Amino acid sequence: MDSRKNPTDFEYRLTEEGESKKGTVKTALEFGISGVFKYVKAKVNIDKSKNDLTKMSKNNDPQFIQEELFLKVIVEGKSTLFQYVDENIIRYFYSKKNGTVEQLIFKKYLTADNQIATNNAFREQLWNDLKCSNFTIDKVENIKYNKKDLVRYFSEYSACNDVALIDFAPKQKRDFLNITFRPRINSSSLSIENSMTNNRSVDFGNKVGFGFGLEAEFILPFNKNKWSIAVEPTYQNFKSEKTTASVDVVGGQFTTKIDYTSIDLPISLRHYFFLNSNSKLFLNASIVLDFSSKSTIDFTRADDSLLDSLEIEAHDNYAFGFGYKLYDKYSVEFRYQTREPLSTYAFWGSSYGTSSLIVGYSIF
Repeated sequence: MDSRKNPTDFEYRLTEEGESKKGTVKTALEFGISGVFKYVKAKVNIDKSKNDLTKMSKNNDPQFIQEELFLKVIVEGKSTLFQYVDENIIRYFYSKKNGTVEQLIFKKYLTADNQIATNNAFREQLWNDLKCSNFTIDKVENIKYNKKDLVRYFSEYSACNDVALIDFAPKQKRDFLNITFRPRINSSSLSIENSMTNNRSVDFGNKVGFGFGLEAEFILPFNKNKWSIAVEPTYQNFKSEKTTASVDVVGGQFTTKIDYTSIDLPISLRHYFFLNSNSKLFLNASIVLDFSSKSTIDFTRADDSLLDSLEIEAHDNYAFGFGYKLYDKYSVEFRYQTREPLSTYAFWGSSYGTSSLIVGYSIF
């Protein structure tokens, strides 16, 4: 499943057409895909102390518990670097010369005066157990407890001992960012109503217009590229007018005009469903930030004198969509978006919905 968290089980088949089976930490010593990833079972002492300030320990020593886990192999060489991830906990482990696997100790804790301090004992572990003649103490003192720094150290340690290194970092090219030009046809309907009088309620009906957007999509690095976050500045406009007969207005009628223009910024969470290596379906849900220009709804009498005016203020709204993508280049999406342009007025209500047919072409 390529989850961010370390797995507790996995599904496999001995042949492509064979029966699916489940492997667990009780039944498997290790599993993986050659050159892509590898998990190894190990019985280890692990400290799961929280980094959350409200749950942070006041003890600087790790509070070990023994567990049997699948550890992810990061690099394999003279010594192997492992990673364990669960919720907000990230722990690194290493193999010692005697074959045991031990946690590299790193712990944040509260001092007696409630200040945050850090136990960086992992640096001493590296210096004592994984040291080469050309390593200096400065080399260890500057290491941070993260994958990048630790991979570099373990790589240099293996090179120092003339041991070939197997790096399980992803080798395949991955597109973490897609930029897509997305023109669209919008079908929008707007109605407004006043709870104090029906004489001001207006249904502008349905209007068809055009819009365009430029989407930046960030592919999340887990779950086989099935999740992404997209942001898309988008231009939209709704322009209409309607004349209504009314005995309460001098001239016997009034005209309601709207010219509503805004720049929207949808922030979308998207999930893909792969059909084959070239095509996929997707669903997305969006919160839309509305940066409206100074748009108004104006009521005018028959002689064009102003009867009333309502200012449209920007408000966040929501959108939902589904679509299809081909060759990671061409896409089509149907999206529905809701708005409430007059939500700041006590006696006014509004209903504004837009259905959009969006076509996309990924620039890269």
